Amino acid sequence: MVDIRLQRMARLLVTYSLQVEKGDRLAIIAGPVAAPIIREVYREAIRAGAHPEPMIDLPGIREILLQEGSNEQLLFIPSARRMAFEQYEALLMFFSAENTRSLSSVDPARMAVSQQSMTELNKAQTQRSAEGELNWSIAMFPTNAYAQDANMSLSDFEDFVYRACFLDDEDPVARWQELAAQQERFVQWLKGKHTIHVRGQDTDLTLSIDGRTFISDHGLKNLPGGEFFTSPIENSANGYIRFSFPATFGGRSVEDVRLRFVDGKVIEATATQGQDYLDKILALDEGARRLGEFAFGNNHNIDRCTKNILFDEKMGGTIHLALGAGFPEAGGSNQSALHWDMVCDLRQGSEIHVDDELFCKDGQFLI
Repeated sequence: MVDIRLQRMARLLVTYSLQVEKGDRLAIIAGPVAAPIIREVYREAIRAGAHPEPMIDLPGIREILLQEGSNEQLLFIPSARRMAFEQYEALLMFFSAENTRSLSSVDPARMAVSQQSMTELNKAQTQRSAEGELNWSIAMFPTNAYAQDANMSLSDFEDFVYRACFLDDEDPVARWQELAAQQERFVQWLKGKHTIHVRGQDTDLTLSIDGRTFISDHGLKNLPGGEFFTSPIENSANGYIRFSFPATFGGRSVEDVRLRFVDGKVIEATATQGQDYLDKILALDEGARRLGEFAFGNNHNIDRCTKNILFDEKMGGTIHLALGAGFPEAGGSNQSALHWDMVCDLRQGSEIHVDDELFCKDGQFLI
């Protein structure tokens, strides 16, 4: 018997997140372990009159490419994947790893080369999305690997994931619409503001959002959603910040990251665990030491660190910053092969001022 929450997830993704219509081509990219949700999404897309096409990523394939492929092979984009990003009307990607550490031995420099191959596709995805030609979303199918990272049993982690997506509710769309309305009020309030000042434990950071746009994520591009984000002015960050949650990238976690910024650039970066990896990632390219994102987490059904950024960055009472590539739709111009989100817990002993007005205290919005 199919878990009703899987059925609700599939219906939510197809009808709300992706807004699939009759005749749409829908690419579903996932690993084989995600077969239960792939089937339900396929069923909902068929009922909508669409043309769903599963694209299965086998475990270990990417590891072989990164370990043994030439630079030419690392940069090659398979034609089916290119078509999905550049021509299809809908694109759905599932986190469904069976081993989240499978790439931990890969040289970060080779990973950066491989990520460059996605630059062209990401550009097409962003442009087509902005023009209304492509609806896309990222979601997760809970696996033992993700549950282990979160120090939870699989059943407990499934409950966590589905609760974070509002799938315990008989009408999850209504819940996401409520969150969308709340976040739109915040986005409108932030419009035209200039400076953000974050103060907390081992944190005192200022940055400019002058002329930049905040974007609300309420279960459309990400499921779960629950954040509103922008790209700060690239040379504006000054001060220091501590990320108390592990910062995970490329299958590796770096613990207790502390960054110091001068005129938008990281001039000092330390970690209690993973210092060598942190240094290598920051050296990937010129844009890796500048911010591409500043965001507020606002999903209070996410109340713990899972070492998976799809959830951790949405945690209510947190902010997150991303080193590397910015968002053109928000006004960002920083370019990098990197986009590394790091989460700062502000639920105790913190204040965030926007243009000298107290906007958030101890993780609670005050406007």
